[in-house]
Amino acid sequence: MPAAPLPPDEARRQALLDSLGLLDTAPEPVFDQITRLASRLLGFPITLFTLIDRDRQWFKSRVGLAFGETPRELAFCSHAIERDEPMLVFDARQDLRFRDNPLVTGAPHIRFYAGVPLVDAQGYRLGTLCVLDREPRRLRERELRALCELAEIAMEEIRRRRLPAAS
Repeated sequence: MPAAPLPPDEARRQALLDSLGLLDTAPEPVFDQITRLASRLLGFPITLFTLIDRDRQWFKSRVGLAFGETPRELAFCSHAIERDEPMLVFDARQDLRFRDNPLVTGAPHIRFYAGVPLVDAQGYRLGTLCVLDREPRRLRERELRALCELAEIAMEEIRRRRLPAAS
């Protein structure tokens, strides 16, 4: 299973992620509402708001998954942040990048993945909003648009936190 390459701007991307103060923090209603809404609206058993850290994928919010992080080298989202557009994997067992991944061959038995990169105003990809299923499937265009809009809401919340407080 090939791990995703590190982006050329990884040090700056990681510095920005660290400066946000989101890693290893408690759940927050705004992000939990986004993941719950994505799960309900799109009908997926697993929805994640992920942040790609140095050596792990950490879940700021999650629906349908018991664990809170995975090694970065196993993360579908590490591949998704390399893209400008959403990443779709219709059947992970048929995808050379993922078919041997322990998250595919074992629990949680990922088959379908759709991840939208969370992109900062400077173009740094911090993580994803993604939906997963234990069955192969397709995503309709309107569902993909909804996922992209929810990802933009999550990213706007992150951007808002970076603005200086009004005096």
